Amino acid sequence: MEAARPPPTEGKFVVVGGGIAGVTCAEQLATHFPSEDILLVTASPVIKAVTNFKQISKILEEFDVEEQSSTMLEHRFPNIKVIESGVKQLKSEDHCIITEDDNQHIYKKLCLCAGAKPKLICEGNPYVLGIRDTDSAQEFQKQLTKAKRIMIIGNGGIALELAYEIEGCEVIWAIKDKAIGNTFFDAGAAEFLTSKLISEKSEAKIVHKRTRYTTEGRKKEARSKSKADNVGSALGPDWHEGLNLKGTKQFSRKIHIETMCEVKKIYSQDEFRILKKKSFTFPGDHKSVTTDTEIWPVYVELTNEKIYGCDFIVSATGVTPNVEPFLHGNSFDLGEDGGLKVDDHMHTSLPDVYAAGDICTTSWQLSPVWQQMRLWTQARQMGWYAAKCMAAESSGDSIDMDFSFELFAHVTKFFNYKVVLLGKYNAQGLGSDHELMLRCTKGQEYIKVVMQNGRMMGAVLIGETDLEETFENLILNQMNLSSYGEDLLDPNIDIEDYFD
Repeated sequence: MEAARPPPTEGKFVVVGGGIAGVTCAEQLATHFPSEDILLVTASPVIKAVTNFKQISKILEEFDVEEQSSTMLEHRFPNIKVIESGVKQLKSEDHCIITEDDNQHIYKKLCLCAGAKPKLICEGNPYVLGIRDTDSAQEFQKQLTKAKRIMIIGNGGIALELAYEIEGCEVIWAIKDKAIGNTFFDAGAAEFLTSKLISEKSEAKIVHKRTRYTTEGRKKEARSKSKADNVGSALGPDWHEGLNLKGTKQFSRKIHIETMCEVKKIYSQDEFRILKKKSFTFPGDHKSVTTDTEIWPVYVELTNEKIYGCDFIVSATGVTPNVEPFLHGNSFDLGEDGGLKVDDHMHTSLPDVYAAGDICTTSWQLSPVWQQMRLWTQARQMGWYAAKCMAAESSGDSIDMDFSFELFAHVTKFFNYKVVLLGKYNAQGLGSDHELMLRCTKGQEYIKVVMQNGRMMGAVLIGETDLEETFENLILNQMNLSSYGEDLLDPNIDIEDYFD
């Protein structure tokens, strides 16, 4: 006879996911409804908390992400109850979720913030690692200590950071684009950064006070409870800070970039030997490419016909929304990227079910200078706004769209440079009738402005430019700047004085 299920718990608000979006949403709800129990369901024994939050300008924000035990969250917000379990099923018609431990949780309003998982170039291959959460980052560090050569596949933020941070190990970096960092940069910015990548890494790091990732103090029992295939929540800014990314060799950085190619096939050592394939050595300064006599655990054939052996492969080819546990028996509208479609109040297509962060796909009429990207800043903004919308609907109030969705604004750090991205920074969707204005001081700063019909539509600022607030205002105000011409980027003119 089947064991009787424990009676269902009830919470007016249930949030699924212990990452930035989920925790921000739960905290905001807990503040808004101090006498209500807020249930936060998370598969991981640790949650991600936003700390040292700083509003740099109207929309640009900077913060650290700290891993904390869920008890710290419950201590800060006594009305948040954390349930450490994955979700097995959502019964939206019954307003109920069933967790992996077979408990039922009834909700009035539910927010799904289960994040995304890495798109692996090859599932189930022990030599292919995806880096998405702290566990996978630490596993990567462990593998790297034994490695002489690795291969990075992908061209997003994690690939960029890895390529710069890894020392003492040969890195072959395969990208499908012409230039590095295609998600964030055009070819000019990529060239500015590439010169830094191939120089020896000797400069002092930018000092920042972000808390390093640590999972110390996390009990082993808690760890074994979390199933191996559960996706932890995404890494935040500076995820590599607490890790020692060093291979077996003594040199600092040795990197070779293969552009315009993808992975064609992955061979095991045995397959490689039986098929009598030949692989290349690490390309040096000399132009001749020689056959590699070293025997490697795994070999990668690229679409440009080159084959390289390596100790392991890092798959950094982006993420897919983690919608799987919620689809069975529910008719969610999904976006083209597989995310749960949400309207301008973060509502999915099902009643009383909201979504925020990497799991969702925005489907409202977007501002001309905003686009969705699966970044930690947007996860925080969406979690915060979803909570506001849930609260407003519960109280019968109306709520305006949050102004953080008026302008895309993201600040990060690549190759030890501060990087600010604003609006349509890569002229996304602007067609051919736009102009670019550039200012570049090698090794110091790179400024690119995207103009259309005399108005500023986007900007990339690399280095300490101090222009982010002025440019943010110019994009938001859509003022006609035709009369200023090239003066906009003249370093001898203090542009801020113009627009104060």
